[in-house]
Amino acid sequence: MRTLPYVAAASILAVALPASAQQMSIATGGTGGTYYPIGGGFAEMINEHIEGAQATAEVTGASVENMGLIMRGDADMALALADTVYQAYTGTGDFEGRQIEATRALASMYPNAVQLVTLAESDIHSLDDLEGKRVSVGAPGSGTELNARALLEANGISYDDFTPQRLNFNETADAIRDGDIDAGFWSVGPPTSSIMNLATTRDIRLIGLSDEEIANAREEVAVFARYSLSENLYEGMDEAVPTIGVPNVLVVNAAMDEALAYQLTELLFEHTDELIAVHPAANDTTVEFTMESTPVPLHPGAIRYFEEAGVEVPDRLRP
Repeated sequence: MRTLPYVAAASILAVALPASAQQMSIATGGTGGTYYPIGGGFAEMINEHIEGAQATAEVTGASVENMGLIMRGDADMALALADTVYQAYTGTGDFEGRQIEATRALASMYPNAVQLVTLAESDIHSLDDLEGKRVSVGAPGSGTELNARALLEANGISYDDFTPQRLNFNETADAIRDGDIDAGFWSVGPPTSSIMNLATTRDIRLIGLSDEEIANAREEVAVFARYSLSENLYEGMDEAVPTIGVPNVLVVNAAMDEALAYQLTELLFEHTDELIAVHPAANDTTVEFTMESTPVPLHPGAIRYFEEAGVEVPDRLRP
């Protein structure tokens, strides 16, 4: 495959794909989160702009499962939380003993926000109030569970202090609505459809984190950052809520064809407006965010795109 000149996004159309890349899968998450619409939107962009490509977004258990799919070659691309990606790359945390050194990034897409939701009538107003309650910590193997557990443990709270439920986003919203659980965690790009739908049927409250709780979490997990959920983000939410955020990364295997990685990166950043039309979280899909937030090396094809676009790529992002 010939080297692509950096001229315009339209150049993507003219280049044929290797046979191995004609069918591509993007591992996402549950249908009630942000990964699925973002992944589906990018799949549509690939099908529209890259000649000969047929991409599909796959529903998965999200971050942890997605890294395994990339490792085994069962997915071509995946969305995953930065802390999960970093653990996989370094063989730490949930990936101790199964390091995925071949992890490479094309971009950091947008920041997730850890969102702790309960009903407005609940007596839960802080993390400490979760004691003795029924709490969804996210689907098994999801980035939500990794983030929830890290946040809680950094603030002296363990699963022994409450009754954990491992539910996906839609299941969590339904269980809160029906009174089957008292609160639930989301780690997802706001606003997310499952919380929006819940807020239309029940009055909800988002639990803010204190400065101390945020500082404790950031000391525990380097990729955590202070984040503010904006006023009126969800129905009935009349003030901003302080929490933490984690970047979401579009990852591939180092074995991906370099020219294909170049094409995909070019497509993402030259047609970002199409992804924004699918979900507002893509407003944060910028070159600057990728350079600042990506926790693992970029794929050489992505590096070539950025360099030809005049971007200075930090040494820490070079394989």
